[in-house]
Amino acid sequence: MSQFSAQVHPGRALGFLVLGASLHDILTRLKAEPQRFPKLDLVYSPSDPVTQPVVVGLPANGIRLRFDGPEQRLRLIEVLDFTKNHIIFKEQNKERDLFKPSSSASGPAQETTTGPSFKHIYTRFLGPTYDGEFVPGTDAAKQDMGTYVLSYPGVAFTFPMPSSAYSPDKDAVSLLSSSGTSVATSMTVFSGDSWAQSRDALWTEILPSVKTFTPLAKGKDTSPDEISLIKIHGGGTLQLFRKWTSSSVWITLGETTPQDLVAELGPPDAIYRKNEQRMYIHKIRTASNSRTRPNGADMRRHDPLTDTDQSSAQDDSDASDGAIEDDIVGNVSSECFYNYFYLGFDILVSTPIAPSRPPPSRAEEQNAAGASIKMGTADSLVATKMILHGNIPGSYPFNRHRRCRWEIDYLQPSTQESPISSESPFSDVEQRLREEWKSIYSSEDEAKKQQRGMVLNRGWGDSPGSSVELLGGWEGDTGALPSRGVGGKKVDGSEDSTTTLYGFPGLVFEVLKNGFVSSLTVF
Repeated sequence: MSQFSAQVHPGRALGFLVLGASLHDILTRLKAEPQRFPKLDLVYSPSDPVTQPVVVGLPANGIRLRFDGPEQRLRLIEVLDFTKNHIIFKEQNKERDLFKPSSSASGPAQETTTGPSFKHIYTRFLGPTYDGEFVPGTDAAKQDMGTYVLSYPGVAFTFPMPSSAYSPDKDAVSLLSSSGTSVATSMTVFSGDSWAQSRDALWTEILPSVKTFTPLAKGKDTSPDEISLIKIHGGGTLQLFRKWTSSSVWITLGETTPQDLVAELGPPDAIYRKNEQRMYIHKIRTASNSRTRPNGADMRRHDPLTDTDQSSAQDDSDASDGAIEDDIVGNVSSECFYNYFYLGFDILVSTPIAPSRPPPSRAEEQNAAGASIKMGTADSLVATKMILHGNIPGSYPFNRHRRCRWEIDYLQPSTQESPISSESPFSDVEQRLREEWKSIYSSEDEAKKQQRGMVLNRGWGDSPGSSVELLGGWEGDTGALPSRGVGGKKVDGSEDSTTTLYGFPGLVFEVLKNGFVSSLTVF
């Protein structure tokens, strides 16, 4: 294993591990270097994976990374074992090592240390700083042992310290000069002036764009700011908000062209050409239930309940185009998906199809606005469907896309309610949507029949649920991580690969067993 060597940038990064980077980006980078990072441990809350923090451990490298749940952004970088990495600090073209193991067999007087000494940090690495804080121990077996946290702007070190040795009247130099407390046991990189001031806002602070981090920005092409939130207005209208700016992008299903998508979002990361027809029987069933004979146009229309990203298995004849050139993207001649892995969604580009009906609460205003919408010609291609991915730890497609956050804008909350969003349990989503759409059904029984779930096993490659296999064997990646908590890709039909689809006008939800939405299809 090659040692992880990195420069610490207080308040911003440790090497390529940049505060504010997405969980998808970091895991993709770590998995690309198995020689440097041979083991990844993923820890998350199985019952609440979208609001509780997600932790990535690198035991072979002595590093732990903490991400918030809703946005999945890197919030904290912890170095837990200084002997397993090489950390440097550069200032004014001078490079200084944080720690070098000093084990030697030259004589019995030589000592083996496991971390940098306070004296080294103070005199050679970062210099003097304000006094830190003492945190009493919580371990019943070691009640007399606490921790002294020495903070610099954007970086902090912890030193073990007996409670009896601590005194608020003593300064950091006096407290940490004794041999018993002189060696740091961990280092933390965070955003803020001091750890004491920053920890309360650790999970909610708005972090700067990764693009503004100069060491990574050098020599890279300028790309649009990432999409931080998508508001669903109903009737096939979506508003995409850019992070760190006040601007937004509008996508109107049935109208927005591939050229519009590339101009606003950049070229897709891949293009998948859809050839799957295994859900044809459900279209026949739908037509027979309506007691009318289906025509050719009905058979070509995509079934929204089953036309979702439901499996990573794919026939050899179906392939993703990994290298996308701008001129190819602008001249796509057949139905396909635009895969935006690093934005968290996929967009179906096909011949024009009328978008779903507007929600009852906004029918009048959207019908008036709809008069100005120009549907594309029959032989042109437009965006007709959008799949928003939750990237929930433990789910079958975990780490295929980064997390995409969304809100259903037309479900306006009352004073006692919260907005319906990607962090809402599906039970809340379902209740509010049933209330919104109840007027379009003749009875409650009809509404329940139309909104019943379809169980789906994504682990069976030949399952009817794999009607649209967006990603296939993308770049030969199975998507699985060799670590605890990421074994969600089971092919034996166990709970990690089984989900349920629920359909409402214009929306299809793929729901995990813990009740959270893995993906949302808007059509």
